[in-house]
Amino acid sequence: MFTEVVKAEYVDGYRIRLWFNNQVTKVVNLQDSLKGKVFEPLKDIERFKRFTVKFNTIEWENGADFAPEYLLSLPDA
Repeated sequence: MFTEVVKAEYVDGYRIRLWFNNQVTKVVNLQDSLKGKVFEPLKDIERFKRFTVKFNTIEWENGADFAPEYLLSLPDA
């Protein structure tokens, strides 16, 4: 089975609660993951908050996203 994010909600700071299709729910802190040109704008917390669940993961308006497998591998924050 492919890993998919089925639901996501903003928690606080750079933390997002994620629900996966394998029944796992966890809160991840993405602050240290915001590296590289595409993620630089997301250091603005107001932009960071504006994500959607699209194509089985979370995505921002500038096209930045993380592989669902990567999100699942992060420690629960």
